[in-house]
Formats: sequence, C-alpha cells, structure tokens
Amino acid sequence: MRRGFPFSASLGPPAALAYNRAMADTTPLTNQLLIAMPTLRDPNFARGVAFLCQHGEDGAMGLMINRLSEYRLGDVLAQMNMHSELADVVDAPVLIGGPVQPERGFVLHSPGGEWESSFRISEQIAVTTSRDILVAMAAGKGPRHAVVTLGYSGWSPGQLEQELYENHWLTAPATEHVLFETPLEERWEAAAGLVGVNLFQLASYAGHA
Repeated sequence: MRRGFPFSASLGPPAALAYNRAMADTTPLTNQLLIAMPTLRDPNFARGVAFLCQHGEDGAMGLMINRLSEYRLGDVLAQMNMHSELADVVDAPVLIGGPVQPERGFVLHSPGGEWESSFRISEQIAVTTSRDILVAMAAGKGPRHAVVTLGYSGWSPGQLEQELYENHWLTAPATEHVLFETPLEERWEAAAGLVGVNLFQLASYAGHA
C-alpha cells in the first residue's frame, strides 16, 4: 500500500530526515526562516520565505511557505482516493515547497498526534510525510496548525552557506504566527520584520543603486 502522498513518504536527497524522533545534531540554521533578499532573482525563490527543516554537513532542506500552488487540499485528497466533508479542509491551499521533487508531499504542522513518518524540528513545529496525517486532517482531527506543500527546496553541502555569504538570504527565527497565521502575501515582509528589516526599503535602495 502506498503510504506517502502523492507518491512517496521518503524525503529523498539531499536531506534524509530521521522520523519519529526529535532532531539531533541541530545547527543554528535549523528551525530558521530563510527570507529572500530583494536582489535574489531566481524565480523559484524571488520574494520567497523558506522554513529550514534541516541543515548539516550533508546540505540543507527547507519548505517554501509563501508560494501558492494551483491545487487545493481537496485535489490532493482526491488523488489519494480520500474525501472530506469539511469545506475548510477541501479549500485549504497547497503550497509549492520548492523545485525539488514536486510530486512529493509534506505537512508542516504544530505538534500533536502520532504519525508514522514524522520529524519533530522543535517544540512548536514538526514535518510529516505519511498518509495518516491527511486521513486525520480530512476528518477534522489533524494538527491545530498545518501547511501542506508539494516539493521541497534543497541545498548541497556548503551551498546555503555560500548564498548567505553572498547576501542572497536574510535569516530570522521561525514563529508559528508567520508559519501558520500570516496571510501568504504578507509573509515575506512579516518574516523580515521579525529581525527589524524593511524589505521594501531595501528593494527601493537596490533599485537606485
């Protein structure tokens, strides 16, 4: 029986998360928000915000939290032969987690429940890739807060460090408010505001440089 959604429960390279336990060997970048600087022009990440699930000597893995996909959660459930009678579940947005393996699904969520393939990143945030969490969400019994994404963002060893050195990204501590409650179109500015940065002022400055 297929356990992942839509196709696999494995996160795959470059970061293979260990499930059903809290993170070991964390780095200061884990559990941080990566906020694209106005000068970052890559269309996959321009004005993007990524939540960094894992960072280490093997590279880094994160999920974009402000890129809306063309799908709703009801579409994902239907693809997996599941159904929900709850309008807020069916209509919930599905985000683009990144350009890597867009056929793979991830749920970034607040803790709660016991899931087959789940990785606890902090006391407030976990990521799960197994079907059981979607079954619970379809029935209205899922985590209090949850974001469903397709695909992920990956960095090879040393790549993210180089991008940070080149000022492509700003970092800020992740908060549940930005991850789960702030409207998508406001997350870029709100994430930077966590460290007192006004990105629109930076964009204006860069435009006149």
